[in-house]
This record gives sequence, C-alpha cells and structure tokens, in this order.
Amino acid sequence: MSSKSKSLKQLALQKFKKNFWGVFSLCFIVLVGLISVFAYVFAPDNSQHANQMHLAIHSKQPGFKVTMLTIPSQLEVQQSVVDKIFFGRKNTDTEIPISEYKIENQELIYKEYASNGLEGAEKSVKLNRFPNNEVLEFIKDKKFLFGTDKYGRDLLSRVLVGARISFFIGFVAVFISLVIGILMGSLAGYFSGKVDTVIMWFINVTWSIPTLLLVIAITLALGKGFWQVFIAVGLTMWVEVARVVRGQIISAKEMQYVTAARALGYNDFRIITKHILPNIMAPVIVISAANFAAAILIESGLSFLGIGAQSPMASWGAMVKDHYNYIILGKPYLAIIPGLCIMSLVMAFMLIGNALRDALDVKT
Repeated sequence: MSSKSKSLKQLALQKFKKNFWGVFSLCFIVLVGLISVFAYVFAPDNSQHANQMHLAIHSKQPGFKVTMLTIPSQLEVQQSVVDKIFFGRKNTDTEIPISEYKIENQELIYKEYASNGLEGAEKSVKLNRFPNNEVLEFIKDKKFLFGTDKYGRDLLSRVLVGARISFFIGFVAVFISLVIGILMGSLAGYFSGKVDTVIMWFINVTWSIPTLLLVIAITLALGKGFWQVFIAVGLTMWVEVARVVRGQIISAKEMQYVTAARALGYNDFRIITKHILPNIMAPVIVISAANFAAAILIESGLSFLGIGAQSPMASWGAMVKDHYNYIILGKPYLAIIPGLCIMSLVMAFMLIGNALRDALDVKT
C-alpha cells in the first residue's frame, strides 16, 4: 500500500514538473517569500517600515539621484542584529538631501536640495557632531531605483517591505480557514443528520453575506490593525473549504477502507483524521492556493479603503490608495508599481493552483 501511495506521489510530482507555468509560479512565490522574510536586508532604506521621509525629493522619477547628508544622532539605540534583520533598524539619524556643501572654520556648510529651479536654504553644522570629524563618510550619493513616493520615501524599499503583509496574510488566512473549514466540513459530512443540517445552515448564512462586507464588519469589530486584518480575512474564507471537505467526506465514508476501519473498532476521530482526510486533501490543497490569491486581493482592498494595515506600515494596497490620483498627474508609476506587484503575486498563486489541480487529478 505504501509503495502504491509513493508511486502516485511521484506521478503527481512528475506531472507538476512538466507544467512550465506551475514551476515558474512556484519559484516566483518562493522568491517573494524570501524577500518578505528578509525585506530589511534587501531594502535600501532599512529603517522600520522603510519610513525615512525626505519631503524635498517627493514624487521623483525612477533612477533619481541625490546627495544625502546624514547627521548622526546623539541618542544611543540598543538593538540586536536579529531585530534589525526582521523588524528594521531604529533610525534616529537625520538624513538631509543637499545640492552642495563646503567645509569652513570647523563647520560643514550645506545647501538643502530644492527642485523646480528653487534655491535651497543654506545651513551649517559643527564638525564635532560627526565621529572623529570624518564628515565625508556621512555624505553619499543615493539612488532611488523606483523613485520616491509623495512623502519622499524610497519606493523600492516600501515595495519590498510591503510584500511582507501581502504574502503572510495568505498564510495566516489560509491556516485559519483550513482549521475551521476542515473541522466543520468533517463534522457535517461524517455525522450527517441534524449535525449536517445545523452546520450547513450556518455555512449558507455565512456564504450569503458579501465577503468584503463581512471582512469590513469583523475588522471594525476587532479594530484597525495588522493582526485584525489577518484574522478577519481568515474567518471569512473557511466556508469554501468546509463545503469541499463535506462533499468529499460524504463520498469517502462509504468506501471499503472506512467500513474496514469501523469493523476493526476504530473511533470516529481516528477514522476521520487517519483514514479519510489524507485521501481527500488534493482538492483542499487546490482550493487553498486559490484562497491565497483571494486573501491577497481582500487585504489590498481593505488597505485601499483605509481599514487594512495602518500607516506607517507599508502595504501594497495602501500604496495604490496614496498614489492613484498621480495616474492623471503624469506619474502613474507610483500606483502602477504596487499594483503590478499585487497582480503578479495573485496570478502566481492562481497558476500554481491550476498546476496542482492538473497534477493531482487521478483521471488524467
């Protein structure tokens, strides 16, 4: 029996490997996952939430360069290396875009950057503000590959850090939906009768409420925030899983291996968890991939409406909301870049769902 099961797994894996778009989507999702986990390692602006603002250089085009003066802070911030890697650096230094500078009488005299032909203010700072008076180490040219947003923040860094919310909401939401959906679907499908009637009534009521409206209601009840959105999205996606599991169990519980398990005296819990569920997980895996994509879209919609992840936290949906009016102001890339990120990640999950469906289909 084990060799048969192993051969079926190998066959499904071979079919999946032959699907170019499925393999490509899997590699893309793994790449986005790595970027999400180590976003602050890859981001040019590794401050917390990539929230370093420079209003003088707001809404600049991709590839924009400027000379950046960093004035060290007198505050000492204690932060571990692990905390910096996963949560960003607590930046207390002052960064100032400048157009020119000179050193005179133990002072650094600099002119602030000003766009549109304007003249920046001239200011000075004592050289003793810099360690060992090495001021040139704190003046560097900085390039913004994706340009800057309307607050002068590095758009590339915001996109990388924003991937974390869109990616991990899929995991949390799908996990919650699987736990609730498999539990409810298993009880309804296996025991039937009154249990099935009550659970199906609850499923139908939940199904009849528009998903976005239900998420908004749950979010408002739990409050605005990061984890509240994760929980709200997960609590609205279990219905589809429950219906699929219920239908599969209704068919599977009449099979001979279930009858044999009952004859051996196994209890209902063992029959469901050890015998039925492992044999019906293929459609559940496929629907989970689709739920990943749906969760990303719902979170983006909530952030666009202002009830998702809250500022200064980076979120692709919030970035589209902040800059959608720039589409008609000659700088559409500010909204198009995060929009393309949402589209590509959703499409990757849909393609991998289709590939898994084809690979796990025993009829082909």
